[in-house]
Amino acid sequence: MSGRGDNSKPRPAGTVDVEPFRRALTGCIRSIAGDAEIEVVFANERPGLTGERMRLPEISKRPTRKELSVTRGLGDSMALRKACHNARIHATMSPQGADARAIFDAVEQARVEAIGSLRMSGVADNLASMLDEKYARANFGNIDRQADAPLEEAVALIVREKLTGQKPPATAGKVLDLWRDFIEEKAAGDMANLSATVNDQQAFARVVRDMLSSMDVAEKYGDDDVEPDDQDTQTDEDQPRSQEQDENSSDEDAGSDAAPADENETADEQMDEGEMDGAEISEDEMSDDGEDDSETPGEVKRPAHPFDDFNEKVDYTVFTEEFDEIISSEELCDEAELDRLRAFLDKQLAHLQGAVGRLANRLQRRLMAQQNRSWEFDLEEGYLDSARLTRMIIDPMQPLSFKREKDTNFRDTVVTLLIDNSGSMRGRPITVAATCADILARTLERCGVKVEILGFTTKAWKGGQSREKWLASGKPQTPGRLNDLRHIIYKSADAPWRRARRNLGLMMREGLLKENIDGEALIWAHNRLLGRPEQRRILMMISDGAPVDDSTLSVNPGNYLERHLRAVIEQIETRSPVELLAIGIGHDVTRYYRRAVTIVDADELAGAMTEQLASLFDDEGSRRGPAMRRAG
Repeated sequence: MSGRGDNSKPRPAGTVDVEPFRRALTGCIRSIAGDAEIEVVFANERPGLTGERMRLPEISKRPTRKELSVTRGLGDSMALRKACHNARIHATMSPQGADARAIFDAVEQARVEAIGSLRMSGVADNLASMLDEKYARANFGNIDRQADAPLEEAVALIVREKLTGQKPPATAGKVLDLWRDFIEEKAAGDMANLSATVNDQQAFARVVRDMLSSMDVAEKYGDDDVEPDDQDTQTDEDQPRSQEQDENSSDEDAGSDAAPADENETADEQMDEGEMDGAEISEDEMSDDGEDDSETPGEVKRPAHPFDDFNEKVDYTVFTEEFDEIISSEELCDEAELDRLRAFLDKQLAHLQGAVGRLANRLQRRLMAQQNRSWEFDLEEGYLDSARLTRMIIDPMQPLSFKREKDTNFRDTVVTLLIDNSGSMRGRPITVAATCADILARTLERCGVKVEILGFTTKAWKGGQSREKWLASGKPQTPGRLNDLRHIIYKSADAPWRRARRNLGLMMREGLLKENIDGEALIWAHNRLLGRPEQRRILMMISDGAPVDDSTLSVNPGNYLERHLRAVIEQIETRSPVELLAIGIGHDVTRYYRRAVTIVDADELAGAMTEQLASLFDDEGSRRGPAMRRAG
């Protein structure tokens, strides 16, 4: 129903009206959180809680029962954190060190979820569905070594088990079993005190600190440490309260503990009216964007940098980093020469500009079509807002309230193009790569997506100063990487395209393109992305072959650089929030990357780049992930 005429559109056959579910879930969240002012939005962004705003995954047109249960679990988890968690106490009691903080954060989330599970059986079922989905996405079922099993997740699982009696979900695999003996041997005595303190965050945190000390992960919390003020200490009044209320009412009348569970059941009954088979919940809706948001449930906590101590673990060494450089294109070439090289690049690909431009326009249309659903309320016309009809019943003089859906352009994304600047790219491949990077940067900038363009090569052939130092040191055995890296910044993410346009001409410079050491270049580009504030980060590698450096390979095993590259790719694809995809020019990169496309001719690069990016941003593509395919 709408004001001034009915403008509603009939739903396609097989779809379900999910609006009743959203309203019921919103009311349930506010009830559990004890806060009637929480704003709940459903969008294709990472779930999270920021202040009074909660983001949940957009509900698909034909949701499954599993999708609805996972969404309810996310909402319940964040609502419980809102009700049961004191950020000041948490910050004060938090230990030093990334590993210790990761365990501390995970156990605190387990505590607030355990409170809800113990009080409300419906919440317990929802949280179980959320955890099952979380560990399935993290592929925990395939972990069979303790070194691959995150200790923070194992500790959180055993704490949940001790507090609620619930066994870990099957999708958690052997993660807890691999660590159980260690945890119980070190901290069994401390864990016995968890149940008695579950409703007192400060006392619970002290027990957790004792656990961390027993496991030799952090120092014991001392009496001389600064503790929060008494007035900030959480009491029973801070625990979740069940209540029956209108979703927009500011009144917080206490009710029975069963109310939220009943509300979940009501939502189930409302959704039973339609067929609930169809698309599973999307990876994007549940994905980890990499920001350290301790208030975001349903994600596996990882260290801030997945490549801390990485080289030691994969037996990769660097003889010396003394002669490596990270340099901007302006430092390698003066302005006059950059202008000349850019003009040469434009001249070389003048006949391709039309085709590449058309593809860029197609990409722009597809990107601009991506919209997050949101609503404007309290309008004089639009769709009748039935949730606010209670105001008219209470006060008949109140006017009807209408709402209208508004569109928000795709935002909060950064894309890094990492271009192989090796000698084998010389000629047509590098000119096409440079022009396509230029076109994509301009197109994505129009759509509000920031783009960084990077290149990687070496400073010299045959090892450069690194090899000279190795020779002077007496040629020690297996020196590792033995060349001087040159990583080039053509365009930073925050630089406008118009200022960086001419920098891409540097790729046309004679003598720039030498050897390629792909693994370390990926780590460099990846770590730059981790430092970005955007929620979604995409890294696209453009290369025409496997890593090759004659100096390094002459004194190490023949697969030394390739083995390192594979390990880096696996680390990013399985343990990082960065989305990685690759385009191989005349080289089959699908054997390295999960998301990859191989093109036979350099002319196909423009289409491959735009199609791969478009598939990432497309509604359906974002749910499935870009398919692994071969063009040409």
